[in-house]
Amino acid sequence: MHKFTRIALAAGPVLGLAVGLAIALPAPSGWSMGSSSDSSSTSPAVTADYVTAKKLVDEGNYRDAIPILDQLVAKNPADADALNELGFSHRKLGHQQKALTYYLKALSTEPNHLGANEYLGELYLEMKDLPHAEERLAVLEKACTNCEQYTELKEKIADYKAKQQS
Repeated sequence: MHKFTRIALAAGPVLGLAVGLAIALPAPSGWSMGSSSDSSSTSPAVTADYVTAKKLVDEGNYRDAIPILDQLVAKNPADADALNELGFSHRKLGHQQKALTYYLKALSTEPNHLGANEYLGELYLEMKDLPHAEERLAVLEKACTNCEQYTELKEKIADYKAKQQS
């Protein structure tokens, strides 16, 4: 399941104001799936383009989100959040190798990126690569034992193992 803490997307008439604030302020730690426990995040301040792309991803409009995310990464190749969303979008479209590339790029920039670690673990499960999925879980366990990303990947690994035994 792809989650996103909606800053102001559900705020109705104040959307323009809230997006303007999101552009001016850096994303706080723990803001979205892409946030890392590492306070030295290399991701830029949230932009209107990122908010638009994230909304498209959350709605399942991956094909529409990808060009926007590509532009964000072209402007800032170290944007781990945009790279993670590109990986997620490509994975959901069945492009496993592209997804793998984007997740690995996100993690090369931000090794403790919660979303990229969770989603890469899920991709490894889809690729029937349990040992690598468990490696991602170990990274998440060190970064955030009580976070959603750790819990969800742990559950998916348990489900995967249960299916393998039956």
